[in-house]
Amino acid sequence: MAVKSLFIASLEPKAGSLIVSMGIMQLLKSRLERVAFFRPIVEHKDDSDIRFMIEHFNLEQSYEESSVFEIEEVEELLSENRYHYIIETLIAKYRALEAKYDFVLIEGLNRDRFSKALEFNINHNIAKNLRSPYVSVINGKDKKFSDIRQEIQIERATLTHEHIEPIALFVNRLSEKPYKKLSAKCPQDHIRAFFLPEIEELDMPSVGEIMHELGCKLLLGEVSDLDRIVRQSKIAAMNVEHILSRFEDGDLIIVPGDRLDVILASLSANYSKDFPSVSGILLTGGFTPAKEFLKLISGLSFFNIPILSIEADTYTSTMLVNQVPAKIRPNRERKIALAMGNFTNNVDLEILRERLMSSVSLVTTPEMFEYSLYECASKQRMRIVLPESSDERILRAAEILLRRDIVDIILLGNPEEIEHQATTLGLDISLSTIINPYTSSHLETYTQKFLAMRKHKGITLDAAADAMIHDTYFATMMVQEGDADGMVSGAIHTTQDTIRPALQIIKTTPDISLVSSLFLMCLETKVLVYADCAVNQDPSAQDLAQIAIASAKSALSFGVEPRIAMLSYSTGSSGKGDDVEKVRKATKIVQKLRPDLLVEGPIQYDAAIDSKIAHKKLPESKVAGQATVYIFPDLNTGNNTYKAVQRSSSAIAIGPILQGLKKPVNDLSRGCEIADIVNTVLITAIQAQELPK
Repeated sequence: MAVKSLFIASLEPKAGSLIVSMGIMQLLKSRLERVAFFRPIVEHKDDSDIRFMIEHFNLEQSYEESSVFEIEEVEELLSENRYHYIIETLIAKYRALEAKYDFVLIEGLNRDRFSKALEFNINHNIAKNLRSPYVSVINGKDKKFSDIRQEIQIERATLTHEHIEPIALFVNRLSEKPYKKLSAKCPQDHIRAFFLPEIEELDMPSVGEIMHELGCKLLLGEVSDLDRIVRQSKIAAMNVEHILSRFEDGDLIIVPGDRLDVILASLSANYSKDFPSVSGILLTGGFTPAKEFLKLISGLSFFNIPILSIEADTYTSTMLVNQVPAKIRPNRERKIALAMGNFTNNVDLEILRERLMSSVSLVTTPEMFEYSLYECASKQRMRIVLPESSDERILRAAEILLRRDIVDIILLGNPEEIEHQATTLGLDISLSTIINPYTSSHLETYTQKFLAMRKHKGITLDAAADAMIHDTYFATMMVQEGDADGMVSGAIHTTQDTIRPALQIIKTTPDISLVSSLFLMCLETKVLVYADCAVNQDPSAQDLAQIAIASAKSALSFGVEPRIAMLSYSTGSSGKGDDVEKVRKATKIVQKLRPDLLVEGPIQYDAAIDSKIAHKKLPESKVAGQATVYIFPDLNTGNNTYKAVQRSSSAIAIGPILQGLKKPVNDLSRGCEIADIVNTVLITAIQAQELPK
């Protein structure tokens, strides 16, 4: 019988079951279209884990479908000897989910939440009755190696004794010494154990969590700044000169709302290179500074820390802040990225996949595709250079990628300025490599090599030197020389600023004479390739053929089986005209150069995508009605079509992705969002993996 569910549960509080659930949900969603999340028993009516999983993973289910009982109800029913009613009700609710979804991920409530008088592990019993394989989560925080090893042995023996099918066992929150020792010495049997080290930041609340838990009012600050981690709270009740010496990185400054001097000192400290960066300011007592004061500080160019207000007095507020639990919430991308990076780098996903994925859906949703990008990029670590480090979006995307620990990030610019900007934004980019082109030891070598490349064009040494201190030229030369595996630019620069250096330095592959672009169009149930929608205005028949061949190769890199539609306003032999003939000629060139590729043209868009129309117009075609690669006859058609599809169908358009270059360089839209940058970096890393070694 195909596995359609998995039960995850821990024995004690704060073991990190949610993090394990997140990692496994991502694995499932990279392979299956419809996955549900289910908690048979919750502690409170409004369960934060359910809310998080539904929102973050964009699950289709309602909250009401996701749980059955509160713990008080279960305790009462057990006291009335109504255990069978509990199980029957859970099975009925689970079966309803199972009928609607490809897979149900189940998270139990930790064993310690139940009465000590309960003689059995209720999670084990529920898993058996739902016929769900089991994942155990052990809290390894502050435990010795011998104690953890004993817990592992007991849990393995218990699962075997109770005839529960085990999938894996996770030991979470390990300090460095037992983590290394367990990883090296813990024997593996039919229940594979995985070990996750403690990440201190995950056990610290963010400013946003404190605001949410205490019902604070946000007076000033951006939503993105609420992600700042609070490492400790600090009451600022003394004079400014004494307060400043006590500031530490990650402080939440708790101060009466009428202490304007402390507010200004905190903001100044955050901007200064010589002082720690505070995470936020909490104004107590219900005092709110005058509108003129708030207007003054909100207009400062360096204002970037959130200011909250609370009615409680300073002492009470401090006590409340210290009681706020650290949680992972939706839209808190920094914590999510850190948690997911910890999971993927310490878990053998292939082992989990072998046990879980006995069948694979042919449907590909946008979420599935985006999750698969992380998976593909993680197979071989690549170094991607981002020359536009002055842009806040680039720094935020860089931090997410670094926390996911999938690629190495190289930033270009003045290290002090970049680090200071990151600090004032509350970002941690310490794992990146920062290179200043002006002072780099490679500058002279790069200049001489560029001079040799362009000497036949009449370039002088001075002109070559001027080019190499330009960030995009320096970054492109890094890729050419193997000091980086790929480059992503365009958040600030134009497309030409990105492509021109690549054409001059990296050049095209031997079998392709032009650079073209494609968009990955993530529709509701499939991913299509559109080309060329960004670079070549009016390609010739020969150009179209090369674009088609390059696009087929790119499609394969991203897991899309290429079936090429050479688009025109006419299908088959029904139409005439120069534009149709160009497409017809291009199709023949592709068939001659690559007889292994499935290609059809000329063909109209509706015949390429709709099987019913295809059956009428080209009934014998192996491409019509099921095309995956769409080659547009010119830039005007391609650019308008991709935007029309994107806006009218809510499709996710990833690109433009450049193709035809010997090494990967990709362009961003100047209106790009952080998610676009992250996806483009992952795609660039995947392209780099495809290069011959």
